Amino acid sequence: MKIAIVSDSHDNLPNIEKTLTFITNEHVETLIHCGDVCAPGTLKFFSDHFAGPIHLCFGNVDGDKYNMARLAYEECKNVKIHGDIGELQIGEMRIAFVHYPYMAKALAAEAAHDIVFYGHNHKPWEEMVGSTKLVNPGNLANIFYQPTFALYDTETGALALKMLNTL
Repeated sequence: MKIAIVSDSHDNLPNIEKTLTFITNEHVETLIHCGDVCAPGTLKFFSDHFAGPIHLCFGNVDGDKYNMARLAYEECKNVKIHGDIGELQIGEMRIAFVHYPYMAKALAAEAAHDIVFYGHNHKPWEEMVGSTKLVNPGNLANIFYQPTFALYDTETGALALKMLNTL
């Protein structure tokens, strides 16, 4: 299964729309967001523009968590909010996602997941922590670093960083 991993979108609707159009055209089935969507309206935008399941953990700039959770429950039926730590089993792949790098490294060190995604510092990054792959897809907001996101194939293990400005 193809999944897209994004983080730190910070209400940048043009970049979010470009990303969602690309991943829809690539037949991505699931979206993981590693936090800092920001406004509840932006969460609705994600839901309205991506038909598949969206899994979200909260970041430090997701201030209106109550209304984001209400939206996910009442209107955005394809959105599942996992709180601070998200965990998924897709096929044989055990996936975790969080916002903060320190939490991601701790999860990776437990060796209970095959791959752990995180955000917060906006910097695309990949490393191994023991047998667990640790990945930051970068940011969609175009803050500090160029806007990027990741695509991951759970069947082959292929991971690709996408530079939004080159799509």
